[in-house]
Amino acid sequence: MTTAVAVNIAAVAARDLEVAYDDGRVGLTGVNFTLTPGQVMGVIGPNGSGKSTLLKATAGLLRVRSGTLLVFGKQPADLEPGSIAYVPQIEAVDWHFPATVRDIVSMGRFPKIGRLRRFSARDRRLVDEALGAVEMLGLAERPIGQLSGGQQQRAFIARAIAQEPAIYLLDEPATGVDAATEEKLLHLVRALADGGKPVMMSTHDLERAREWFDRLLVLDTHQVLEGPTDDVLTAHPGLSHSHAHGHHKP
Repeated sequence: MTTAVAVNIAAVAARDLEVAYDDGRVGLTGVNFTLTPGQVMGVIGPNGSGKSTLLKATAGLLRVRSGTLLVFGKQPADLEPGSIAYVPQIEAVDWHFPATVRDIVSMGRFPKIGRLRRFSARDRRLVDEALGAVEMLGLAERPIGQLSGGQQQRAFIARAIAQEPAIYLLDEPATGVDAATEEKLLHLVRALADGGKPVMMSTHDLERAREWFDRLLVLDTHQVLEGPTDDVLTAHPGLSHSHAHGHHKP
């Protein structure tokens, strides 16, 4: 990791956070939490509850209307390029873009080296290591449009790994993937945390929340609950059922 961060600074700290969309509408209010390095936080709630809104704000893509949202003690925009890896929902990606898996993963290096500088041997090695981490080396030259949904998801997580970020923000990476891919993603996310990386991951499926997450943040356009996974699920045993099939909010 090339991004130097103090180990005693929270990875993400939100206080009285209110996030607005570009058109001025308020998307999320009253959010308070602290995420430390090496933790995985599950961001849960029904569709339209603000999960993606929070991840985009943490990535610096949406405006903080009031309160504070700091990533390693700084505003997201003030961090070194490439410090934050944001992996959007795969339906938000143009899959007709003419690129191979290796092309996509290589893009993870652009924030660190710039688009015009040539790849070094180290850059190529990091790309190969990222492909290997998601078991995609054998598909490196395949066009992304020919991949399954699970393979597409793994390719974009590999791009994030190649970026060498300080934090990972994953927007519903396990949605629509098969059981085998979900298992691979689970082990990958836990391995990132075991390596000291903080991970924020949105989901609407809580059946295996205790395996995935150290903490849970429950949203419904405002903060409902936040705390250690066991505490949240024990206090609200119906939560996993009620959030497993979120309904669209207008």
